Amino acid sequence: MKELMLTNQAIARGAYEAGVKVLSAYPGTPSTEIAENFVKYDEVYAEWAPNEKVAVEVAVGASVAGARSMACMKHVGLNVAADPLFTASYTGVNGGLVIVVADDPGMHSSQNEQDSRFYARSSHVPMLEPSDAQEAKDFVKLAYEISEQFDTPVLLRVTTRVAHSRSIVELEERKELPLKEYVKDIKKYAMMPASAIGRHIVVEKRDNDLAQYVNTLNINRAEYVENSEYGVVCSGVVYEYVKEALKDASVYKIGSVYPIPLDEIKKFASKVKKLYVIEELEPFFENQLKAHGIECEGKSIFSLQGELSVSKILEKFKGYKIPTPTQVPVRPPVMCAGCPHRGVFYVLHNLKIQVNGDIGCYTLGAQAPLSSVDTVLCMGASVSMGHGVKKATNGESYNISVIGDSTFLHSGITGLINAVYNQSGLTLIILDNSTTGMTGHQQHPATGKNLKGEEAPAVLLDELCKACGVKDIAIVDAYDLKAVETAVKQALANKEVSVIIAQRPCALLDKKSRKPKACVENCKKCRKCMSIGCPAITMTPNGIEIDKAQCNGCGVCKQVCPFGCISVKED
Repeated sequence: MKELMLTNQAIARGAYEAGVKVLSAYPGTPSTEIAENFVKYDEVYAEWAPNEKVAVEVAVGASVAGARSMACMKHVGLNVAADPLFTASYTGVNGGLVIVVADDPGMHSSQNEQDSRFYARSSHVPMLEPSDAQEAKDFVKLAYEISEQFDTPVLLRVTTRVAHSRSIVELEERKELPLKEYVKDIKKYAMMPASAIGRHIVVEKRDNDLAQYVNTLNINRAEYVENSEYGVVCSGVVYEYVKEALKDASVYKIGSVYPIPLDEIKKFASKVKKLYVIEELEPFFENQLKAHGIECEGKSIFSLQGELSVSKILEKFKGYKIPTPTQVPVRPPVMCAGCPHRGVFYVLHNLKIQVNGDIGCYTLGAQAPLSSVDTVLCMGASVSMGHGVKKATNGESYNISVIGDSTFLHSGITGLINAVYNQSGLTLIILDNSTTGMTGHQQHPATGKNLKGEEAPAVLLDELCKACGVKDIAIVDAYDLKAVETAVKQALANKEVSVIIAQRPCALLDKKSRKPKACVENCKKCRKCMSIGCPAITMTPNGIEIDKAQCNGCGVCKQVCPFGCISVKED
């Protein structure tokens, strides 16, 4: 049986067919759909973890217990999970363990463009990289075989273009596997220095064994073109680009991106007059080939930045650029109409407060016309950075930290504890929109539901903040501008750590219910309402117009209008 599948869906299918019992993940584009598809199978357990570190630790625990397990995340999530990853490389596995990481060349939805292949090399963990959905499913199953044969976690890398592409996948039956017997072995699983020293030797031997083994894998292959004078080494989605753009090139496709099949690539290089390495981001393959005496050219032609494409490869190799349609004006991302974050940032902008922001929809608060967010670093950093600003200025700074509910649970709690413990007088606003918004409305520990949508215990954010030692806690309606402003002013006047929880569900959570709409009469054309940046509001020669199809009736524009020209009523 065959089915057209998204590659992330195919990864989930591969895990299902491989007999995976436990999957733990944190949502992050472009990896989110893996867990969302895996949980649909009745025979398995899947969960949203509070963060990626927890997800990997859960998967390692399940592996030690004898089950095949998986953890999934985007590339920056692997930074969070690096701690358990590096040591799990030493402990090895019992049941097979695969960690899926989705890189984002071009930064479509990310704050950096890191290349996760270096994590494989640094942690001494093998990594596979598929080029399409069928390969993704097959590579997952191979990854579990490698994991158990070589007693190692295995990384599976995809990139945005592969993760979100579709191709035909052949479905197979699930391989039901009993739990492997757990045998107590302190020298293997308890990583104290004495144990770790011995395991490091095991890892080095494994590296050597894997370096030979990958030369025998058919996922690494040479594809020769008769009378071709040059060859290309590539992997992942770049393989698809090369096959389309350079039909006269012999190609060596790498499926095991770490370790790479050096012996086979040397053979391939000896059969072509000129060897090129085409890869996105860093010269990961190129540097290794050159270090082993294989002459090649790569980053002297292509940039270290962004994605590659058929057009870019044709331009560099053939001097031909594919004509593109007339460029349409770019529409920058904006907060949705009715977004509960908009009013908060409007208040902070008017109060001219320095805002340490975080990762989520609210990052858009940095853009005009709100222009409120000053800094964005990584998940949870808003809290710790805000504390640092306070300490650097002896508590005299006029700054606030802003973080979402899901991100606060991900990695903001420890920063808040630090601020309380070290008495910085930080003011933190938790933008509680009852979901993980930017990645597509996933559940988290404060929503009261789990990945399956079943009822689950809900973390109460105000009680959690109290447990962290915060005494000054205010809960406000995010749509109520006066209440938000009052809470902010009172919190800033307090020299102790203060938390404001601005509550309103994401405007997109409830799409079916009939909502009131904003209406405008006798507009004075003052443009004040345009300062909130709502996409439902348009300026015309006759004054503003409000698109009822977009309007969510939040009433923020009504509160902003100085002349009372806007009302909110049933449509």
